[in-house]
Amino acid sequence: MQNKIDIDVEVTYLPNQSNIPNGQYAYAYTITITNKGNSGAQLRTRRWLIEDESGLVEEVVGEGVIGLQPHLSPGESFEYSSGAIINTETGSMKGAYGMINDDGQRFEAIIPEFVLSKPYTLH
Repeated sequence: MQNKIDIDVEVTYLPNQSNIPNGQYAYAYTITITNKGNSGAQLRTRRWLIEDESGLVEEVVGEGVIGLQPHLSPGESFEYSSGAIINTETGSMKGAYGMINDDGQRFEAIIPEFVLSKPYTLH
């Protein structure tokens, strides 16, 4: 259980930042990353796959999150919020964080797929 990172996601539709006539649906998401392992770990990179209802996939790759590369001691959590705009009213996101533990071992923390959907939208 040396490298165990839990990731929880909460999603909110942003109607005031969406432009539905132009096919822009805005979502905010809050991610909580918790180190459940027995070694400290630093988040170094992120990789997102953002898919809309039409099957269009956008890949986003970068360093850290919101300009930070947080270090999480065992039992410690880090929370941040960000957003995404997609071209359809429903979609999904998934990905991975590139991590490095205190022993220098690199590993991935998988971000489980989650749904982007306006309230009361069924497909």
